[in-house]
Amino acid sequence: MTNTQKITLKNGIQSGKNLITEFTVRKPLTGDLRGVKLIDFIDLDIDSLAKVLPRITTPSIAEHEVFDLDLLDLSEITKVVIGFLSQNSTDAKAVSQTE
Repeated sequence: MTNTQKITLKNGIQSGKNLITEFTVRKPLTGDLRGVKLIDFIDLDIDSLAKVLPRITTPSIAEHEVFDLDLLDLSEITKVVIGFLSQNSTDAKAVSQTE
């Protein structure tokens, strides 16, 4: 899995004067998780996602704009985030099975 993934939004989101219809989501780095409890982020708590998504999406949106995302679009974004979070556990399983 790569460290970035492009997502086409089904409904888009208004950010300032721009309508965003596509995001590139990058795998979060440790510093991107500042100010959130890791367990809340792993549990995909909406408040934690709202803090982190502006740090890992291009184009970036404001924290309060995350709450304006359509549920279908947020669901697609969270699927990508889950993929980033589970990537290492999948790799670890593959390594342990080959040992």
